[in-house]
Amino acid sequence: MQTHVVPVGFDYDRLIAPLVRDQRTVDRAILLEGAVGSEANVEYSRNLARKLETDFENLLGAETERFVLEDVYDYDGAFAQAYDLITAELDAGNEVWVNVAAMPRTVSFAFANAAHSLMVEREDERDQIHAYYTAPEKYLETELAEELRAQRELLATLLNANEDGTVRIDPERIESRLESARDLLAEFDERGTTIGAKEIDGSHVVELPVATFSNVKPFEELILFKLGEDGEFESVSELAGALADELNEEYTDSFRSKVIYTVDRLGPGGKGLIERDERGKSHRTRLSTIGELWVRTHADREID
Repeated sequence: MQTHVVPVGFDYDRLIAPLVRDQRTVDRAILLEGAVGSEANVEYSRNLARKLETDFENLLGAETERFVLEDVYDYDGAFAQAYDLITAELDAGNEVWVNVAAMPRTVSFAFANAAHSLMVEREDERDQIHAYYTAPEKYLETELAEELRAQRELLATLLNANEDGTVRIDPERIESRLESARDLLAEFDERGTTIGAKEIDGSHVVELPVATFSNVKPFEELILFKLGEDGEFESVSELAGALADELNEEYTDSFRSKVIYTVDRLGPGGKGLIERDERGKSHRTRLSTIGELWVRTHADREID
């Protein structure tokens, strides 16, 4: 079962549009609403949560449940709640997706870090836990600011009346400003502070990889750089052969075993820097997302 944990802030599209557009499976949605700022802010967030609850059920056929975050600025509390929620879903045998796009930074970091902590603690279930972000297509704040500037100019004109108290303003100008304000406020009330979900590299979901928590040894570095340079290998044996050629070493069973052992240490059950897909008796081998980041950030490093 696919469970999506969705902290609700002041966005609508980014919380549901990527799942609809990418045709993601959502069996269960956990919506978390929190007290953010004024009473009006809290009510606005609740309204969005109610709308999302209805649309997750109608558009995605998901069972939904709503929880309350008592204090969105309490990192420790948010982390504990996220940890418990994700743990409960994993214990129930569910795959968990955590959306961190639309809440205050304390909540987003708490939920992402809780997900990553569980990836480390429960290595065998690492591929069952995902934290992801969705970028908006447009921010409404800038349009709201432009509309306020236009309204300011109109009001300034009204204040600068003639000496006899008369003001000459084209009625169409007033009508245009009124219509624009109505449309913008309606869009804000309907969809929150952002519009749309931006597609990046063929997907509306940008998954956040978990960082490695172990030092990388020289031979491990060599394998990572080789994968970064040549890309995917059809098997570990093919990778071992390529390494032997590069190092001018004889391709022996001992060398091949050393590569297999090292790849296992770097794989999903180890440091998570390499992904392996089983293809018959072979394992297609490539860098994971965090492995690609490691290679990118250590490109200038010299290997002992």
